Amino acid sequence: MPDFCSVVGCSNGRNAQTKQQGITFHRFPKDKVKRRAWTVALRRRDFEPHARSVVCSCHFKPEDFDMTGQTTRLREGAIPSFPNHISKVPSRPTPRLSRTSQKAAAECPDVPVQLSEDLQKSNSDHQYALDPVKVKKKLTEAQEKVEELQRDLRNAKDRERRNKKTVKSLQEDLKHKNMLTKELQQKLDFHSGICL
Repeated sequence: MPDFCSVVGCSNGRNAQTKQQGITFHRFPKDKVKRRAWTVALRRRDFEPHARSVVCSCHFKPEDFDMTGQTTRLREGAIPSFPNHISKVPSRPTPRLSRTSQKAAAECPDVPVQLSEDLQKSNSDHQYALDPVKVKKKLTEAQEKVEELQRDLRNAKDRERRNKKTVKSLQEDLKHKNMLTKELQQKLDFHSGICL
C-alpha cells in the first residue's frame, strides 16, 4: 500500500515521480511528546497518526534535514512547518450545501495565511529541491574538469620524467669528463634524488 502525505491538501505519495523530484517521506516519531508536536503542527482535527503515517519533505525547512549519509534524514527535533503547502490546498468550486457542512464551516472559519515574500517570489513549490537539469550540467562540468586535471597531471609527470632523464644524462656526461668532484656529486645526488 503506497504512503501518502498526512498533511491536508498535499497529494504527494511515495512513487517514482516524487522520488525523482527529491521528495522524501518521514514517519511520525515514536516518542509520544514528539509525535504529539507533529500532530499539532498538522492542524488536523481528531487526527491520530497510525504506524505508517508519513509527512513529505515539502513540509519541513531545508535546515531540518541531515543529508550527510546516503539517505535523507530529519534532524533531531524537526517539526513539520505548516505554510509550505498552502498553495496546494484546492479551492472549493461550489459552496457546501448540507446543513452539517455549513455548520462545520461556521465552527471552523478559514484562517488567512500570509506567505513570506520569498515564497511568493518562488516559481517552484520547493526551493530546496534539486533541479535535475542543473545538477546534470554541474556534474558534467565537474567530470570535464577532473579529466582536464588528470591530463595535466599526466603531462606534468611526463615532463618530470624527461627532465630527470636529462639531468641524469648531464651528470653522467660531467662525470665521464671528470668535471664533478665527490662533494659536488653528493650535493647533486642529494638535491636531485638521483643516485648514480
